[in-house]
Amino acid sequence: MTSYVIPPAPQASVPVAGTADRFPVHRIYCVGRNYAEHAKEMGFTGREPPFFFMKPADAVLPVAADETGRMPYPTLTANLHHEIELVVAIGKGGAGIKAQDALQHIWGYAVGLDMTRRDLQNDMKKQGRPWCIGKGFEASAPIGPITPVAQAGDVEKAAIWLQVNGTDRQRSNVHQLIWNIAETIEHLSAAWTLQPGDLIFTGTPEGVGAVVRGDVLEGGIDGLGSLRVALT
Repeated sequence: MTSYVIPPAPQASVPVAGTADRFPVHRIYCVGRNYAEHAKEMGFTGREPPFFFMKPADAVLPVAADETGRMPYPTLTANLHHEIELVVAIGKGGAGIKAQDALQHIWGYAVGLDMTRRDLQNDMKKQGRPWCIGKGFEASAPIGPITPVAQAGDVEKAAIWLQVNGTDRQRSNVHQLIWNIAETIEHLSAAWTLQPGDLIFTGTPEGVGAVVRGDVLEGGIDGLGSLRVALT
C-alpha cells in the first residue's frame, strides 16, 4: 500500500448522463481557433494546422443535468469570455491514431465552456509568453454530463449554441469545425499519447464575448442536452 506524505487530491470527474456513474478526468486538451468564423473574429483566416493548449484536470466544473453550476468570477481579470464547445471524452487511449480509426477511441460527448481571462491571454500573446494564466485557472472548464457515444446521435452535424441571460451569443453547427473530431484526434495523438479519461475541448464558434458577475450562461448541443452556469 502506497504511503503519501500529504493526502492525494480527489479524482476530478464528470457525471455520466442518466446514471450515477462518473467519468474520471485524466487531462484536458483544448483546440484553438477551430471554427472559421471564430478564427476570423480573432484576426486569423485559412485552415492553419491545428494547435493545442491544456487545462489542469481539476479545472473542470462538473454540472449535473437540470442543475445550475456556480462559477466564481476569477481573479486578475476584467474581461472574462465565454467559449461554448463540444467536448470529446476518450475511453481508449493510444498514440499515432489515424483519423479513420479515431472514433473508436471515443467514450462519449458533452457540452463544455472554455472560460478565458481574455485580457491576460492577450497580454501574454503580446509578450510571446504562454497563455496558461488566461486559460488554466480554477473552474475554467464547466462541463455538463457526458453522453455515451451510442446515445449521442449525429454529433458531427449537431447545432451548438450559447445564450447569456436568455440572449443569443453563439450559434453554429459542429460540422463547421475546421478540423473535424477524427482529424483533431489524429493530430493530438501525434504529439501526446492519449489516455482513457482525457477530455478534448474541440473549439468554439464565433460570437465569443465578455460576461460579468450575475450573468447566467446556458448553452447546448443537439443530442447532448444543455449546460447552465451562473457567475458569482
